[in-house]
Amino acid sequence: MNRIAAVIRKEFIQMRRDRMTLGIIFLIPLVQLVLFGYAIQTEVKHIPTVVFDQSLSAESRDLTEAFSSSNYFDIVASVDSYEEANRMIDSGKAKAGIIYPPDFATRLQRGEPAQVQVIVDASDNMVSNQAIAIANSIGLLKSQQVLIEKVPSASLPYDIRVRPWYNPDGITAYYMVPAILGIIVTMTMVILTAIAIVRERERGTLEQLIVTPIKPFELMIGKIVPYITLGYLQITVALLVGAIFFQVPIRGSLLQLYLLTLFFITASLGLGLMISNIAQNQMQAFQMAFFVMLPSILLSGFMFPREAMPQIIYYISCLIPITYYLDIIRGIVLKGIGFQYLYGQVTALLVFSVLFLGVSTARFKKKVVS
Repeated sequence: MNRIAAVIRKEFIQMRRDRMTLGIIFLIPLVQLVLFGYAIQTEVKHIPTVVFDQSLSAESRDLTEAFSSSNYFDIVASVDSYEEANRMIDSGKAKAGIIYPPDFATRLQRGEPAQVQVIVDASDNMVSNQAIAIANSIGLLKSQQVLIEKVPSASLPYDIRVRPWYNPDGITAYYMVPAILGIIVTMTMVILTAIAIVRERERGTLEQLIVTPIKPFELMIGKIVPYITLGYLQITVALLVGAIFFQVPIRGSLLQLYLLTLFFITASLGLGLMISNIAQNQMQAFQMAFFVMLPSILLSGFMFPREAMPQIIYYISCLIPITYYLDIIRGIVLKGIGFQYLYGQVTALLVFSVLFLGVSTARFKKKVVS
């Protein structure tokens, strides 16, 4: 019994000495519980919306106000052409568009159904389903209000015509498969590279690198190039599986997709290497990588729309590289858009790549850590 007690005491002493691991064990669940409990919501509000009002009438402004006051649609811009509304939706600056025809007010005044086109970006199923349902509800409520105040009619005054773009049939695979590809690459790149430097240190092979003339940045580049090749192999296989088994359409340029994916792969590898340089052993590296993975899955827009998140969580999600890559891959695969609409996301990934790789190189010490 005394021997068992001695072993127990020894383990507690060892746990107390390894303060980083102890902190990770208690800190990670606490942070994740508070963060995800606060962030994850399925009711989508504040959908960024653009308005093209050709009627320029009190009636159109009244209906626009009804959309805005519902808290489900945030009017982010008023445009002067249908093409400009298209560009804003293509670029992701707006998720919905409200289009009023020139004769909107005239038809209402005549007692005829006045058509309103509501365009919805259906590349995000959850956002589009919410937008479609609320748009139809607003049209129905406003019609009932008019019928009560005026002479009842056999037809509804407001004829809301919802037009879902990019995924009109609402096929879940079209939305999820490209995102899963991004998650797979993130998991592989971050977790595998997170243990790279730590593994060298634990196996003693870091000493062999010490006696070579290799520079820190050369070591970092040598570490990530094989994983870049692996990442492209994963992407190719995933795209083939998505196209063959799930009939996911690839509407944009594959060349652009492969080129822009490089920025995401290097950002993910840089993050993994940075974790590897901070962690003291492989267990810590794996725990840190896992701590990064959950936000990547839950806050990036992979499972839950970012529009439904509180504003502070929305800004936190901007610190996650895959947030930008999901815009890139869904934009190219589903929307068929190119770099001209994605330069902001590419710039963000480039900043992440330089930052993570720079920190990793700076922290790497070309000496044996005793």
